[in-house]
This record gives sequence, C-alpha cells and structure tokens, in this order.
Amino acid sequence: MSRVVFFVFAMLAWVLLTWPPEPMASAAGVLVAGLATLITGHLFVRRPHLFKNPVRYWYFCFIFVPVFVWQCFRANLDVAWRVLNPKLPIRPGIVKVRTDLKSDVGLTFLANAITLTPGTMTVDINSENSEIYVHCIDVKHEDVEAASEDIVGRFEYILKEIFE
Repeated sequence: MSRVVFFVFAMLAWVLLTWPPEPMASAAGVLVAGLATLITGHLFVRRPHLFKNPVRYWYFCFIFVPVFVWQCFRANLDVAWRVLNPKLPIRPGIVKVRTDLKSDVGLTFLANAITLTPGTMTVDINSENSEIYVHCIDVKHEDVEAASEDIVGRFEYILKEIFE
C-alpha cells in the first residue's frame, strides 16, 4: 500500500511540475514515478492509512503552511537585521531540543522546517529519544526545555495533528 501512495504522490508532483499535461510528459512521469516507486517506495510511508484522513490535509495546507511561511518571514527579517547591524549580539551554538513527535516522517518534517527557517539548521536527529540538535545563529536558551519551546514549539503541535 505504501508504494501505491508513493506512486500517486510522485505522479501528482510530476503533473504539477510539468503543467499543462502532455502525452509525452505524462508517459515520462509514469516512467519516473514508477522507477522511484520501485527503488524507494518502501521507505516513504509506514502507515499509509493516515493519508485517508482529510483533516490531515487541512491542517497541512491551512495551518502548517501559513505558520511556516510566517516563521520564515520573521526569521528572514531577524537575520537581515543582524547582518545590517553588526552591533547586535550573536551567540552561535548547537542546542538540544526535545519533541513529542515519534514518527520518522513527523521528525523529518520538523527537522526540515527548522532548517528552512533562516538562522537555524538541524544538525542531527536522535529518533530513539526524540531529540534534535539544532545550530542557531543566536542561542537564546541553554536550557533544553526553554530551547525546545522556542524552536520546536511553533511547529510541533501542528505536525502532531498531521503525522501522529
């Protein structure tokens, strides 16, 4: 079942990237999506039944994406302000944050959201303990709980609804 879900998502991505659809492009899409499914389809989803719940799509499109865009916008302004004003203090460092997310896909989405937000970058994920090591341009909290709330808290509650 996970290979079918992977193939459908791969074809959907192909169609969206090659719009408007043409017969040759669609045939190439079937070939590429099929090859990708054969090679990596078993790694995509371990719980494909979760894709049947439309509420998860709503949370992703209408809650996660706007929150993520807003956080990226704020972080871009912060980094730009630090570049333009060199007197602002920066304390680069790596902090450990904890999350309640358990699924591999949820942890991966969280790590990518952290990395795509300017000023932070995911360095390592410890999936057994649900810990993520994050490099920050300005470490505000050395306490794990406070850092977790500051870095992970903005995305975690949404990603729980989508992936857990």
